[in-house]
Amino acid sequence: MESTKIKKVFIEPLNIELEEPFTIAIGTKYNIENALITVVLENGIEGYGEAAPLEPINGENQATVLAVLNSCKDFLIGKDAAEYRTISQHLKGVFWAQVTARCAIEMALLDAFTKSLNIPLYKFFGGMESKIETDYTVDIVPPDKAKKNAIKLVHEGYRVLKTKVGKNLEEDIDRILAIKEGAPNCEITLDANQGFAPYEALRCLEELEKNNIRPILFEQPVAKYDLDGMKFVKDNTSIPIGADETVFTSSDAINVVKSGCADVINIKTMKSGIIEALDIAAIARSANIKLMIGCMLESVLAMSASVHFAAGLGGFSFVDLDPHSQPEKELFTGGPEFKSPLYLLTDDNPGIGVFRKG
Repeated sequence: MESTKIKKVFIEPLNIELEEPFTIAIGTKYNIENALITVVLENGIEGYGEAAPLEPINGENQATVLAVLNSCKDFLIGKDAAEYRTISQHLKGVFWAQVTARCAIEMALLDAFTKSLNIPLYKFFGGMESKIETDYTVDIVPPDKAKKNAIKLVHEGYRVLKTKVGKNLEEDIDRILAIKEGAPNCEITLDANQGFAPYEALRCLEELEKNNIRPILFEQPVAKYDLDGMKFVKDNTSIPIGADETVFTSSDAINVVKSGCADVINIKTMKSGIIEALDIAAIARSANIKLMIGCMLESVLAMSASVHFAAGLGGFSFVDLDPHSQPEKELFTGGPEFKSPLYLLTDDNPGIGVFRKG
């Protein structure tokens, strides 16, 4: 195999207009404002990595990510992509808080390295599955629009719908009822994005029970640091409770295990980086905690990397990798084939399998 040392590094913003504004309990986004890193190896292979910061979640934005990536260029040149773990460990020691920037670098290194090995990324991770099924998120919109969206998504083949809650309980209940009316046979998951106090989270579930609605998952019902509050919710319902913002690191995952506050851990590469995500998955499995894979507002590049991650490891009980951008507005094409609600992986293209347009 020819040299996998890094010869060149390119950094640029990655901006994509969203089809619709995306509203959750802690804010609204109108555009994808991410960053792209391209590493070029001495063997001529290019690897792509994306950072998808979401300031209310991880405290990063496009400007801070671009600054960190640019500061890493000189460090990366001359390093061997095969030593991606060593590089990751060093960067974590210096830029511990800039996780999406570190994730982009890890993604680019793994993309380039697995291309050099001529294998797809999911096979590098273990190749457990070649197909995964995602839900689709109905964000915080009026009930009539939520119902229309639900009807549309059912016709597209979705069997699980996720909705955001936590801004206004009465409006949340009305929206969930509308979704259920539009998609009576779909399962529903809830995501509060830390929006409730513990008693409010339980009241939400009680109101749904009155209407014969039982979610299959209640994600991050309370503030991320309130492990006692999350355990209170978990101990007072049989509905699985998911930890999302509560878990950024493997240490966070250990705290969830010790406290017994969650039934599910939602892994997002943009919260932890890809290497740390592998550790989080191992900790969750060792404690019989179910796995979920989620995403930020990502282009087809980062989304594809997460699909490879989940399919390669296998055994993810909940998949939340719904695309929010229009393909014609993307900088990249390719990646796992998406036939809603399924991602289909093949061995046709090595690495992440995406190609820059033009």
